[in-house]
Amino acid sequence: MPDAGRRAGVRRRPAARPGVRGAALLLLAAAVTALGAGPARAEGYRYWSFWQRDGGSWSYATEGPATARPADGDVEGFRFSVSVNTQDGAKPRGTADFGTVCAGTPAEDGRKRVALLLDFGTAEDAPDGERPPEPRTECASVPEDATSGEALAAVAKPLRYNTSALLCAIAGYPERGCGEQVSGDAGAGAGGADPSGGSGSDRSGDAGAAGDRAGDAPADGSGDGPSTGLYAGAAVVAVLAAGAAWQARRRRG
Repeated sequence: MPDAGRRAGVRRRPAARPGVRGAALLLLAAAVTALGAGPARAEGYRYWSFWQRDGGSWSYATEGPATARPADGDVEGFRFSVSVNTQDGAKPRGTADFGTVCAGTPAEDGRKRVALLLDFGTAEDAPDGERPPEPRTECASVPEDATSGEALAAVAKPLRYNTSALLCAIAGYPERGCGEQVSGDAGAGAGGADPSGGSGSDRSGDAGAAGDRAGDAPADGSGDGPSTGLYAGAAVVAVLAAGAAWQARRRRG
């Protein structure tokens, strides 16, 4: 006996294929998850950076302390921190003034005075088990041709360097480690790449060498590949295309 559908002259549409519909839903869920996921945290570096006082503000030094030769009356700073790159590097805290720092150090013939601000960073910057000393200022009286590194050595021993001549410690801090890579959750600089690009606190004077010795990470904290959003967008397009094809098959059926 003909069924009710045939009697009414209604042609039945084939039932939806659960497998196709389920796969489409899974793809859509994956695409939404990808779109909602934030970018991965980059890796940062824990290191000493080198700064120069320019008027009323700090500027990242354009060469290393081994080659920079300050003039009498200059102000320079060193800051220990975790930073993504030189653009987000933490500046020395404070407004070191030459007249104040070197007030008790008389001028001498054949010598120059350089004011130094040493900022050992925050507890978040510190390696595990270490506590940073309080920031301090020093007035270095050194020969007229002395470099910034020699001025630092005159007032902040012991200094520690690694085998690649990267400055690792000032006044004995930190006791361990040297330009090591740390997770993006640590430190003041929030996340990731290398200490190269400006001065690098290196004994050899190679301005950009610090990052090369610390791990060769990209200076902007990012890779060269497509972003997560691009992949997610492609997934959404694929889901929509699959859905359209499925609807077309249903109509033809």
